[in-house]
Amino acid sequence: MQIDNADENLLQENVEDHKLIVYQLFTRLFGNTNTTNKVYGTLAENGVGRFQDISPKALEELKKMGVTHVWYTGVIEHATMTDYTKYNIALDDADVIKGRAGSPYAIKDYYDINPDLANDVPNRMKEFEELVQRTHATGLKVIIDFVPNHVARSYRSDAKPSGVRDLGETDDTSKSFVASNNFYYLPGTSFVVPHDYKPLGDLPHPTKDGKFDETPAKVTGNDQFTHAPGINEWFETVKLNYGVDIQNNRTPHFEPIPDTWEKMREILQFWARKGVDGFRCDMAEMVPVEFWNWVIPKVKEVNKDIIFIAEIYNPSQYRNYLEQGKFSYLYDKVGLYDSLKAVMQNRAGANELPANWKQLQGINKYMLRFLENHDEQRIASEGFAGDARKGMPAMVVSATLNSGPVMVYFGQEVGEPGKGTEGFGGEDGRTTIFDYWGVPEHQKWINGGKFDGALLSNEQKKLRAFYSNLLNICTNHEAIRKGRLYDLQGANLQNSQYDAAKVYAYLRFTENQRVLIVVNFDAENSKEINLRIPANALAAMNISPEKAYRLTELLQNKQTISSNASEMGDSGIRLTLDPLGAYIFDLQEN
Repeated sequence: MQIDNADENLLQENVEDHKLIVYQLFTRLFGNTNTTNKVYGTLAENGVGRFQDISPKALEELKKMGVTHVWYTGVIEHATMTDYTKYNIALDDADVIKGRAGSPYAIKDYYDINPDLANDVPNRMKEFEELVQRTHATGLKVIIDFVPNHVARSYRSDAKPSGVRDLGETDDTSKSFVASNNFYYLPGTSFVVPHDYKPLGDLPHPTKDGKFDETPAKVTGNDQFTHAPGINEWFETVKLNYGVDIQNNRTPHFEPIPDTWEKMREILQFWARKGVDGFRCDMAEMVPVEFWNWVIPKVKEVNKDIIFIAEIYNPSQYRNYLEQGKFSYLYDKVGLYDSLKAVMQNRAGANELPANWKQLQGINKYMLRFLENHDEQRIASEGFAGDARKGMPAMVVSATLNSGPVMVYFGQEVGEPGKGTEGFGGEDGRTTIFDYWGVPEHQKWINGGKFDGALLSNEQKKLRAFYSNLLNICTNHEAIRKGRLYDLQGANLQNSQYDAAKVYAYLRFTENQRVLIVVNFDAENSKEINLRIPANALAAMNISPEKAYRLTELLQNKQTISSNASEMGDSGIRLTLDPLGAYIFDLQEN
């Protein structure tokens, strides 16, 4: 049979064998077993997870689940309302901190560790290094955040290596823009705290007075050129200057190399030498692509295999940040995540999903897929799906549609709903990144540090088993890791025995293995379908029309279906799909 390589349903790109399974672990919350959960509770009241809580047992359980990389979120020291002055750590001003614990994206010292995470604060760096060693000993890789666009208003490094000058130390603050400055300034002004910001609500704090001394005012992290940013801006942060005159047509000044570039290189190489295997780069597209082109090769001089993941939301810049910027992977939030969420919420049909991979021809393998992270609502929250099981079909698609990496957020695998008014974040369906908190459903899996899931309900145990099976299939089956894609939606749009709004089906295959993936997004109804596999798909998979084949389901129920190849393209394969059913069939010759 002749293959039509111009078939629009066939992925037209080379794929690679690098199926990363990333587990995002919010370090301050992950190991916390305290169940108090008081609104705006202190560290002493609500507890905190520490490096030592991430035990060899915990890491081994993640490895068993199929995880390859652990993203430790919130490692680097950030502004906080907790008093660590007895350890010679300056007390931060509550008026420019969100939440009692503070945001991990308001960095206070790029060269230091968040003291919350240490059992022995003076030895916090050593405890992080031991965590890296434990992670590596389990066969897992370490990813941490790099926050390059902005820092806390209180930024001051007291842990920087000898000879390193601090950010802003040599800035000319009399001018709004100088290419060699580290910050942007608003000369003749002083910073004003948003008038309606009330840190901790009505609770007291020794530094809470509605004021913060900053003269001249610096430009706010999300490019707000005002001394009085609003409460909905990133007012707790200041923008870093990479040599771009933002107010004058974004004119670049990259020769000589800006001082901020050199400082960021030093920081990245510092952490690479600590054994870090990768960086998730916060708001990477707010930093000029020329910087990434320059800095990433220099960091790879320390570790040639280190990876860089860009948080990026502008599809028109995807190829630029991969090709010129030299990133390893990019977030796929505005594409597949948004599309899957719309299908799960009945705002769109499954027939709209193929557009996602088609518009990314050539770069699908570089897109990091996910259904949860620290910025997004939990699947089980009322604002998203209201039921963790509704994420199962979508998670299969996220994990298996292409050869690129997939990510799970801690607690997702047990249906954590993100309930509770924790503090600054409020009741928003997310797990707070601003406050001290216990994560209730996740804590059932922790089981007091045993990490055995003994306290989980039967439904939660089934859900976690589903995630474990899925992620292990992704790493163990080459058709998922590096196979080509043939999307079956187009061939079945006119099929009266196929519900294209609720069912999504596609093939992944190599010379050695073929799998058929079928999911049903309908939470209420089972589906009886006849799935047609067109002749071009059979030819691409080197399937002989004269032979019989069997399909063995790998993910959950292990059912086996027999079919002749000729029937696949004519009458189709007869399948019964349960509500929220998700199936991965191994297709082999009888």
